[in-house]
This record gives sequence, C-alpha cells and structure tokens, in this order.
Amino acid sequence: MAALRHAFTSSRRGLFRRLCRDSTTSAAVYGWIRSYQSTARRQTDGVFRELTAQRVRTPWVEALRKKQAHGEDPTQPSGKPQVPADRKLEPKRMSDSYYSVVLPLAQDPWLLDTYMNSSGHLRLGTILMDLDALSGVIAYKHTGDAVTTVTAACDRITIHNPLTEVCDLELSGMVTYATGRSSMEISIQVAKAPSEGQKAKDDDVLIRSTFTMVSLDPGTKRAVNVNPLIIETEEEHKLFQRGERNSRHRKNLSKTTLFKHTPNDLESDLIHEIWKRQLEYHDPNNPLRIPPNVHFMDTTVLKTAAIMQPQYRNRHHFMIFGGFLMKQTFELAFCCAASFAHTRPTFVSLDPSVFQNPVPVGSVLYLTATVTYTDPPLVPAAGESSEMKDRTRIQVRVDSKVRDVEHGEVKPTGQFHYTFSVDRDVKVMPRTYGEYMMYIDARRRVKTVAASVHSSGEQGGAKTNVEEQSNITE
Repeated sequence: MAALRHAFTSSRRGLFRRLCRDSTTSAAVYGWIRSYQSTARRQTDGVFRELTAQRVRTPWVEALRKKQAHGEDPTQPSGKPQVPADRKLEPKRMSDSYYSVVLPLAQDPWLLDTYMNSSGHLRLGTILMDLDALSGVIAYKHTGDAVTTVTAACDRITIHNPLTEVCDLELSGMVTYATGRSSMEISIQVAKAPSEGQKAKDDDVLIRSTFTMVSLDPGTKRAVNVNPLIIETEEEHKLFQRGERNSRHRKNLSKTTLFKHTPNDLESDLIHEIWKRQLEYHDPNNPLRIPPNVHFMDTTVLKTAAIMQPQYRNRHHFMIFGGFLMKQTFELAFCCAASFAHTRPTFVSLDPSVFQNPVPVGSVLYLTATVTYTDPPLVPAAGESSEMKDRTRIQVRVDSKVRDVEHGEVKPTGQFHYTFSVDRDVKVMPRTYGEYMMYIDARRRVKTVAASVHSSGEQGGAKTNVEEQSNITE
C-alpha cells in the first residue's frame, strides 16, 4: 500500500512539472496556484481595504497575546494618565484633516461583490461602515495618535441624489467643528467619483452625513481636549455654524427628553385621541373596526442577538467599531420596515442617534427594532396635516444593549432612528403607556427634522421627493 501511494505521488508531481513546462498551460496553472495561496490581507470585516488598513494595524492574535502577557484589561481605566495635562494644542485648519478615498465599484467587480445585495442594489449598511471608518481616519488626522477617539453620535445621514447606475464612489470629509473641548464634528459626503483634479458636483452627491467624535485619555478613559479649528473662508464659517447648531440640538434633546418632562398639551390630547380610537375598535356596539392596514406597535418588533467577534474591532483591538453597529442596526431596521409594510422600503435618512456605551469584543449584542411612527399618522394632531400623499414614511427605532458573558452585566449601547418610505398605506398604533412615549418621541424627531430641512434647505438641498426616485441603493 505504501509503495502504491509513493508511485501515485511521484506520478502526480511529474504531471505537474510537465504542465508547468508547457507554455500554453503555465499561466492557467499559475493562476490556479495563486487562487489557493492568496489571502485578502486586512480585509477582515467588509470595510474597504484602504480604510481597514488604517483602522486595524495589528493582527488579533498579537493583540490578544500582549493582553495576556501584561495581565491587564485594556478596556478598563488604568488610572494612569497617558496624555500630558499641559500638552500644546495648536489650532488647525479644516483642510489639515481632509481625507478622501475612491471605491472603484465600476472598475472592480469583486469589490462590487461586497457592496451589492441579492436584488442588485448597493448595500447602504456596508457604506455606513465605510463612513464611520472614514470618520475615524479623519479624527486621528486632527488629534494625532496619542489619544483614543470614539464615535459619540451620528447627527444625520441623508440621501440627496439617489444613484441610478453603478459607478465609482468618492468618500471624503474633514473636521468642521472643534472648539478645543473633547468633541469634534466631522462632515462626510459620498459622491460619484469626479475626474482627477475636479471636485464632485452637488448633483452627484449621494449621501451627506455628520459624525461627532470624542477624544479620551487611553489610560483614564476620560475626555481630553483636542485642537481647535481656524476658520478662514465663508464656506468654512457656514460649516462651523452648522456644527454649533447640531451641538445645541443635542443638548436640547437631552433637556426635553420624556424621561425628564411629561408630554405637552398637544401631545397629551393626541394620546387621548389615539386611546379613544383604540376603544372604538374594540367596542361591540360600534361598527368601526380596526382596518387591515393598521398594526399595533408590539406586533412590529424584531430582535437579534450576536456575539461580537474580533474581526469587527476598532483600532484599539478590544472594542467593536461603531460602523459595524450602524450596519447591523440599519439592516435590522430595514427588515423591520419591510416586514411591517410587506414591501421593500426606501431608505430616507438616519436621524440623530447616540452611542452610549462601548461594545467589547466577546460580548453579546442585543438589538430590538420597532416601528414607532408612521406619516401620515393614524390620528393626526389638531390642526396638523401631512405632506405625504401617495406614500408612507416609517420611523424605525433600534435599541441596542450589550451583555458581558462572564458577569451577565447589561448596558445600553445606543439608540438609532431610521426613516424609510414605502408606496403603501400602513399605520402603526400604540396601546401601552411605554409605546405611547416611543410614539411621541418619534413624532418629535420627525417634526424637528422636517423643520430643520425647511429652514436650512438641508445645506445643499436634499431632495424632498428622494423616495419617489428610481435608485440602486438600499
């Protein structure tokens, strides 16, 4: 048997040598060999390789061995400051942090493979990962590597000009708001890649977004100041003012939250009207019955649970990076809206959302998606009318929390608010006090965003009929 195995191996090696000497087949054989030997270096999580290379610089096994050798948990404060208290923070220009990268989707079919879904649309969840990764690159260009920078909030992501064909995309951005405190705002846009030496036109802009990043001392995990900005041009002044408005808006939201204040008179009247409508639906002496297009809020809930793997870590190795959370919450929100409306929804915007606590590698992430508001609503408030005529906008809230596997400790990690549009007439109806509060909170967000868009023109003009347009993003 051993002799037979040796003869077979020798015969196979001889055949391989003859194939390699044959000039007509050597290229094919060489390609066959490479296909088995090559590995996608640094492409660990679906983020574009150029951005991943700057975010993940050390293999996980090396980071893990270093942690085990030192016997310390890098995710916990050490109590030893690593950033000097008297370090000099020279003002910087916005252009100092500018960074751009081109996704050659039209040129590279294999790259396009990672961005396309089953229906031939571009996966917005994957692009959201790229946006957060890019914001990290920009933040570190502004702060340097001495600090730890984390995503604190995503103020808004909107679709401006939907794509109608596959093309190369340029992702670009810079720090547009920093006063010298610990936080900074980063403005990013996704546009059709312009010709070399040219700038993207407004009509070619697909997405505009703003991220708030916060710098921490790597040792104490406490906030540290960053370089302030120098404002030089009128355009930069407008961008800086927008950052100020966003900052005030976040502070106002925290002050007027329903955890601190009861619903106002108009909202209380609306709750009462919805409650009366619910009673009418269940009154045996009333012919009015719940329509088939009206669904109770608790029936719209979708949930997931997943263990966090190191392939989705940030540059500090032991925490999950924010872009992965955005991708996961977006795709769950999409499924929630589709399940509710029984049709494929069109993404309109990610409304102001906050990251509350970090997600450690190895922990379990729980996500809960709920349809919290529909426009037009089932019962409009007194004196209000909806701009939506033939379509319905669906507000989906995704709550995320993380559980430590070893200790069972559960912490909230963020709340994300997505708006979709569908060509169906569907309504959501709350029926518990907690659901009424979610409904009122979502309604407030819809009204606030609408007022902001109308007053500012959305800084470049997000198209109000974006959901009616044909597009290849989803």
